[in-house]
Amino acid sequence: MSIDTKNLLVELFVEELPPKALKKLGESFAGTLAASLKASGLASADAVVTPFASPRRLAVHIQSVSSTAQDSPVEVKLMPLAVAIKEGKATDALKKRLAKEGRPNLADNWPNCQDGPDELIVQSDGKAEAVYLRSLAKGTSLVVGLQSALDEALRKLPIPKVMTYQLADGWSSVNFVRPAHGLVALHGDDVVNIQTLGLTAGRTTTGHRFEAAHPTVTLRHADTYAEQLASEGAVIAGFDARRSEIVRQLTAATAKEGLKPIDDDALLDEVTALVERPNVLTCQFEAEFLAVPQECLILTMKANQKYFPLLDSHGKLTHKFLIVSNISPADPSAVIQGNERVVRPRLADAKFFFDQDRKKTLASRVEGLSKVVYHGKLGTQGERAERVRAIGHAIVQQLSMATLPFTVDAEDHFKVLDSKVQQAALLAKTDLLTDMVGEFPELQGIMGGYYARHEGLRDGVAIAIEDHYKPRFAGDALPRNHTGTVVALADKLETLVGLFGIGQLPTGDKDPFALRRHALGVIRILVENNLPLDLDALIQAALPAFGERITDPSTPLRAFFADRLSVSLREQGYSAQEVDAVLALAPSRLGDIPRRLAAVRAFSALPEAASLAAANKRIGNILKKAEGTVEAKIDAALLQDAAEQALAAALQSVQPQADTLFEQGEYAASLQALAALKAPVDAFFDDVMVNAEDPALRANRLGLLKTLHGAMNRVADLSRLAS
Repeated sequence: MSIDTKNLLVELFVEELPPKALKKLGESFAGTLAASLKASGLASADAVVTPFASPRRLAVHIQSVSSTAQDSPVEVKLMPLAVAIKEGKATDALKKRLAKEGRPNLADNWPNCQDGPDELIVQSDGKAEAVYLRSLAKGTSLVVGLQSALDEALRKLPIPKVMTYQLADGWSSVNFVRPAHGLVALHGDDVVNIQTLGLTAGRTTTGHRFEAAHPTVTLRHADTYAEQLASEGAVIAGFDARRSEIVRQLTAATAKEGLKPIDDDALLDEVTALVERPNVLTCQFEAEFLAVPQECLILTMKANQKYFPLLDSHGKLTHKFLIVSNISPADPSAVIQGNERVVRPRLADAKFFFDQDRKKTLASRVEGLSKVVYHGKLGTQGERAERVRAIGHAIVQQLSMATLPFTVDAEDHFKVLDSKVQQAALLAKTDLLTDMVGEFPELQGIMGGYYARHEGLRDGVAIAIEDHYKPRFAGDALPRNHTGTVVALADKLETLVGLFGIGQLPTGDKDPFALRRHALGVIRILVENNLPLDLDALIQAALPAFGERITDPSTPLRAFFADRLSVSLREQGYSAQEVDAVLALAPSRLGDIPRRLAAVRAFSALPEAASLAAANKRIGNILKKAEGTVEAKIDAALLQDAAEQALAAALQSVQPQADTLFEQGEYAASLQALAALKAPVDAFFDDVMVNAEDPALRANRLGLLKTLHGAMNRVADLSRLAS
């Protein structure tokens, strides 16, 4: 049977869709509808699917869609053979079941049971033989399949918030993201008769509100959709095509000005979702506003107006910006002037906030923190600031007593560092009480830094106040000085220890306090700065700051850090085996971990690695099964066999060298030194019976293995490398 195959176009025309959700809505609509058609056999698995999404439409174009799906063979298990057939004849149970399936006489001539494509067969169901009905299911028609696909696509849309609206009949109402006003379904040039949301499919859609050559666009064919909308409707229907056109125009406009735009993909996506025919225009504001911190101006232009601020070659904000208009008048001056007029009050507000905030010092705002509730069980922001100060002091003390070198700034010593940490921690949260941060919470920390510099505070303190939230996100920069590093660590530890201490752990995808981000921040600060700090000691040092408010969260918090660290390391390209081998020892000094991982990777490349890892695993299993406590000591007088004597001698030779290298932090060299143990270890397991009958001999051999096990597993648990 020949199947009529044509390209398919489906469009749902609606009122303006939520811009931040449009891209996902378009992808979901196209993806779900196409997947449903492929599952029903109306479209091939490799059919090309093209999504379209504009502020007022969701659409999809699918190549090579059949008018009717191919008939497909199906098998239905009826019942066990023992129940279906008695004495060579069909039982009443089988006849009743066949009648239910619409084939009442199919078993009359058992075992010759075939009527056209329908037949009864006997085959195993995995437990016993059973009777199956094999038939040919008629292929789904496009009308039925597309209706089902459209219903599923609308049902699965990731709608942020639905609304209820009344249909044209004045009585019925439906729920959808926005009121729908049109439905198009074309199979080639034929309309497919489907319905949804009170609409019946046709071939007519609507173009641009103001720029369209005609109010409506009558589509000739599924393949002319994008072209007709562009030429007759003044609409670029494809999200990606419209985004690319905006980028092209932005690039051209900035090149003309000799400037560069803000790089912001989220803003670009949002603007793409706001216009159907983009037109980029250059505007400007009064240069006097540039006295306000550029972060404030950039944020208000992006967040409130969806403008693209322009920067000079040094990254400094200029008084020019770009807008993406949805109309293209011959004379754009009115559009330009209108946008310039609109942005002016926004910038004036920012300037007013900045001027007002500078009339009060950060120190004068400290008392106000005691009136701002941080958490019902953890008190106010004022109490929190005191905890951060206490934790910061403890961190400085640990740094001053670190056995590994840690150099403070040239003019500093630890008392000065502690003084700066105390001041920065006290003032770090005070910008929460400023007008600017009240209007733009995203600027917390940043504005504190500006206000601190305005007051003439030590630059190290101002930078620390600005940086103490860092890293704010993956890939963000770390704090720029020691004061900021300590305060950032203290702030994040206060958050983690406090919230874990009252049982506020993240669950599933819910993490309202961003504890995963805080944990990764602590990890990055410790690892990337190679700080000589012990994570367990840091957690313990934070506990006294909370008094009786919390219970000790050390165990779950340590596991949380380990999980976050494991995920982070695998994302950096380390294998699961390498990560497991290092983290199995639960190294508390995270700054060591990159060198341990590098050492494990280098060790794995050695020809002796596989054998030693397997032997290590075997030793671990032997020690686990040993009765009682095994002590890591060797009595040379009890070494009887040549193989165990050779292993003890090799260990005595290699271990001091490996231990010295380990203590020096030369982890790769320490592991490489162990390669010399391969031959004596192999010989030991070939020639020596560990579980000897003589208890003293057995204990000595176990002691030898315990000593070997300890020597091999200082850098990482090598047994985790065994395949």
